[in-house]
Amino acid sequence: MATRDSLSPFETAPRDRLRYLRQALSRRLPNAGEGIVGYLFLLPALTLFGVFLAFPILYTFYLSFFRFQGVSDETLLWIDTGLFTYELTSIAELQFVGLQNYVTLLSDGLFHQALFNTTFILVVQVPLMVVLALLFAVALDASFVRFKGIFRTVLALPVSANLVAYATVFLLMMQDAGLVNYLLRSVGLPAIPWLTSSFWSRMTIVGAVTWRWTGYNMIILLAGLQNVPQQLYEAAEIDGANRWEKFRYVTVPQLRPVLLFVFVTSTIGTFKLFSEPVIINGGGAPLDSTITIVQYIYQTAFVNFRLGYASALTYVLIAVVSVLSIVQLRIGGANSA
Repeated sequence: MATRDSLSPFETAPRDRLRYLRQALSRRLPNAGEGIVGYLFLLPALTLFGVFLAFPILYTFYLSFFRFQGVSDETLLWIDTGLFTYELTSIAELQFVGLQNYVTLLSDGLFHQALFNTTFILVVQVPLMVVLALLFAVALDASFVRFKGIFRTVLALPVSANLVAYATVFLLMMQDAGLVNYLLRSVGLPAIPWLTSSFWSRMTIVGAVTWRWTGYNMIILLAGLQNVPQQLYEAAEIDGANRWEKFRYVTVPQLRPVLLFVFVTSTIGTFKLFSEPVIINGGGAPLDSTITIVQYIYQTAFVNFRLGYASALTYVLIAVVSVLSIVQLRIGGANSA
């Protein structure tokens, strides 16, 4: 009777074939050990990472020192085997300009406006969203609240909405004759120029992003709240602390690492805003009051075809986000120490 070890790989289950092949490869490479075999199996993933992630990142940095002058037709390599031919051409025709693209940023008024708009949205939207998410999380964590699952689902549902769809809905609601102004007029308040005023058009983006991401951050904060030891609240009650004091001296300190995570990810997400400003600007909002850095990079690269300058903008954005994230981590880490 044949044993399991005597069966060929083709007579075993498909899930075992990979293991047999790995063992056979290990026997053929006795001096290489398991490390080389592991890297061989990782090679496809590493190749995909290099082609689609590492190369674009490095090439973008390289491109930021050049001026893009069009697609190149220069042949770098020609292979003719008789069965097939392959021609490798240069990616682009470039002119070296050194740091000129970075110097241009200092006098680029539209870039300064895009940076201001993005910073405005960040300063207003992120604290507002985090406060709302924290309040919802605390409310749903209370023991007397019923139907918690339903409320959690309803509050977290906006994050599943399609970006273009929900931004379009907000655009329609904020029209002069839209739902929001209709409700304001019905209670005797004046209509607000959501899409014609520079300030209110930015606030429209703030409202849209807050609506979409508050529930998502609420779920994260709620998970953090449920990990706070109840003994701390009991000790605070023994010391005579009221609800506000328990929230201030127990809940917030215990949630500081989670709040730090929410602030850092929200900051990164705000600097990546693209769909909402594009749609709201397309609905009539002033471009100079709604354009964000990512939107400006897109227009520079794929509308004006200034790929070198767009690459420099990209790395400046990366630097700004990195600095803000490091500052937040340092402040949050120092406060939690």
